[in-house]
Amino acid sequence: MVEISAREVGEVEAANASGRPTAVFIHGLWLLPSSWDPWRAHFDAAGFATVAASWPDDPATVEEARAHPEVFAGKQVRQVADHVADVVARLDDEPVIVGHSFGGLLTQILAGRGLSAASVAIDPAPFRGVLPLPLSSLRSAFPVLANPLNWGRAVTLTYDQYRYGWANGLDETEAKELYEATHVAAPGAPLFQAATANLNPWTECRVDTRCPDRGPLLIISGEKDTTVPWALANAAYKRQKHNEAVTEITELPNRGHSLVVDSGWPEVADTALAFLQRFVET
Repeated sequence: MVEISAREVGEVEAANASGRPTAVFIHGLWLLPSSWDPWRAHFDAAGFATVAASWPDDPATVEEARAHPEVFAGKQVRQVADHVADVVARLDDEPVIVGHSFGGLLTQILAGRGLSAASVAIDPAPFRGVLPLPLSSLRSAFPVLANPLNWGRAVTLTYDQYRYGWANGLDETEAKELYEATHVAAPGAPLFQAATANLNPWTECRVDTRCPDRGPLLIISGEKDTTVPWALANAAYKRQKHNEAVTEITELPNRGHSLVVDSGWPEVADTALAFLQRFVET
């Protein structure tokens, strides 16, 4: 088990000392915890303390990540889920959890363990029981899944691959700027785990959808997302809508997979905040 980082420890201690409800943010593939910095300032202004959870061994900066892409290799879903659970366990009170892409899958896994007061999963990667196989998702994942050796590697997308899977909802200028500013390597293993989840009874991509302590859950889907299109997000919603807690889904028009880091992020953040503040007093 990888120890939580000094940065995470400091953020947890600050959150506990604040007396505020805490929002924990979980990034997905090809991003770093720092990608949540604008969201954290937004949530802070709304009355939350915030913690940006790392994946094990995450570099501190994009520059460091690009200099040492090998540090991402080999990370798997349960390892990351357990790491974030260790971060959450150090908080004095149950946090709200917000995650994007594979971070959205991790958000649902942790909610299914009864670790969140309320959760928002944004364009979440699929789990076992989510059955659609959209062609656009397969094309987005192809740069990793095309080579079985990528299971144990860190993979960096080309700009053209990023443009299709992430930035198709943006103009060319913003797409290039976002790629240069935020894109880093990512482990290949989680994509293989998600792709085979419905074939593997022991998969780590599993969510306890009926956990009575799950808490309220909102799934946000970007209308133009090619990586996690509506069919996948809605299938995840349908698997969970019978939970005792509130379960909702919403689609944001004209938004691609980059919706949490591109210039339209405030709309997504406000959608998440409006849901969370129905259940958590700030």
